Amino acid sequence: MAVKKKAPAKKAVKKVATKQAPLFKKMALIGLGHIGSSIAWAAKKNGLVGEIVGTARTAATRATAKKLGFIDSAVGDPAKAVKGADLVVVCVPVGACKAVAQAIGPHLAPGAIVTDVGSVKQTVIKDMAPFLPKGVHFVPGHPLAGTENSGPTSGFAELFEGRWTILTPLKGGDAKATAKLRAFWEGIGSNVDVMDAAHHDRVLAITSHLPHLIAFTIVGTATELEKHLRGEVIKYAASGFRDFTRIAASDPVMWRDIFLNNKEAVLEMLGRLNEDLSAMQRAIRWNQGDKLQKKFAKTREIRRSIVKAGQA
Repeated sequence: MAVKKKAPAKKAVKKVATKQAPLFKKMALIGLGHIGSSIAWAAKKNGLVGEIVGTARTAATRATAKKLGFIDSAVGDPAKAVKGADLVVVCVPVGACKAVAQAIGPHLAPGAIVTDVGSVKQTVIKDMAPFLPKGVHFVPGHPLAGTENSGPTSGFAELFEGRWTILTPLKGGDAKATAKLRAFWEGIGSNVDVMDAAHHDRVLAITSHLPHLIAFTIVGTATELEKHLRGEVIKYAASGFRDFTRIAASDPVMWRDIFLNNKEAVLEMLGRLNEDLSAMQRAIRWNQGDKLQKKFAKTREIRRSIVKAGQA
């Protein structure tokens, strides 16, 4: 009886893990607050940068950032932070962008991409672009994400996931630099759109700046009520008022700069709001229930469309 030969044992194939090269070798973060720290955490989580160096105005902030571990090194001078960096992200209030550009401009590496996270784009371009040398690619940006919290301890890697980031590249700017920065934001979870800076500022005036102005005003009005009413407002705050107080807890320096640097668009939208408020006031005064209900139904549908789009 023939004996079947055993088939030779298959050699185990050793899988070699391939690590994708980071999109940027070195990222310099100018400002290590809520947005800056979140960018760093997200970039580390997704392997998008090889090294992160950070700088902030105070030594305490720099020490906290280093201790938390979302940066690899910290320096006190922005000029030192950007040396050799191929990506520079400016995460300071809009009013401080000009001074930052003046400080870092002479020290930027040729081919580096410089971007920002400011909520106003025309002023940032006017303030920063003149101080950035030729051969450096300036691609302004604005992530539409954030909470009312601030400081280096408030950041987290998931902040940008499913949220929009708007890029407003300069006319005649390098398309490859814009595409690379787009890939970076998409790599940390953002949806990315590109638009003109002036258009961005008008859109954000109604979707972000005006709601914050209303929140600051309503909470301010509540604090000026008679003492016994003020206490009850705080004690019995319903969800609507609580939402306003959350928004009104945002960084006061940042929002001061936003309103002063997007003045024309904010005043335009505020004028429209005043007209709509007058119409609502008349409808209430004259018992025009149908008009009120029609308005409320329309705004209800808008809210539903926001929820459906995943931006609630």
